[in-house]
Amino acid sequence: MASNVLELENVKIERDGGITFIILNRPDKRNAMSPQLHLDMNDALDWAAEDEQTKVVVLTGAGGNFCAGQDLKLYFRGTENDPILRTRARKASHSWRWDKLSAFPKATIAMVHGFCFGGGFTPVIACDFAVAADDAVFGLSEINWGIIPGGLVAWAVTQVMGYRDAMYYATTGDQFTGKEAAAMKFVNKSVPLANLREATLELARKLEAKSPAGLRATKEAMRTVRNMNKDQAMDYLNCKSDALKFGDPEGGRKKAMAQFLDEKSYKPGQGAFNREG
Repeated sequence: MASNVLELENVKIERDGGITFIILNRPDKRNAMSPQLHLDMNDALDWAAEDEQTKVVVLTGAGGNFCAGQDLKLYFRGTENDPILRTRARKASHSWRWDKLSAFPKATIAMVHGFCFGGGFTPVIACDFAVAADDAVFGLSEINWGIIPGGLVAWAVTQVMGYRDAMYYATTGDQFTGKEAAAMKFVNKSVPLANLREATLELARKLEAKSPAGLRATKEAMRTVRNMNKDQAMDYLNCKSDALKFGDPEGGRKKAMAQFLDEKSYKPGQGAFNREG
């Protein structure tokens, strides 16, 4: 492992150029989330946000599974007599799975294979994109032991699932595959497991080629306007556009305009402008 990559107990970090894989690394537990894993993930995301080499983050799991949800023994029973540890674990769990991921300054992709259950849904939804193996298995199994999908899961699934789908899977506990997840647009697409990394890297490299400032502003704009009315959105987007115009350190708008109008070397519909030009 390269010396400039953060080393953590329950999370592994790997590089592929400007693409950084952040890997839940408890394969013997199907990457069930322990208190320490939550703390490690907060550290990993903080590191990746500041790491200059990282342009895109891919979140996935080690050992053939994405995440089996919370570790019932360590997260729940292991903290029931320690309110300080329980509070710390709960804050860390919520922080990385939603607050940090949903507001992450760089593009994020969930790469899902094997099992994704319960609390594992939240980071998939918080990522900007998700690519799943056709045979990945998703499940909201909380109803099967008499509780609700907690830790924001019940809210998060309604952000990306149709209401009928969210209600059905939350109340029946039925499982669905990566193919079914793609059909209902819970994930962007599914591919055969053998092609999962390749398909994820194809998307990641496409995003890596874009203007970092433009990509960040677009991510923030798309997430923010979802809950606005038209007039609020118009005001916000005008301000966001102006902020990008004057705050982009690459001067992307000016470069792209010159390449399109003056140099005739760039066609916006066919890819990114030359950021080095």
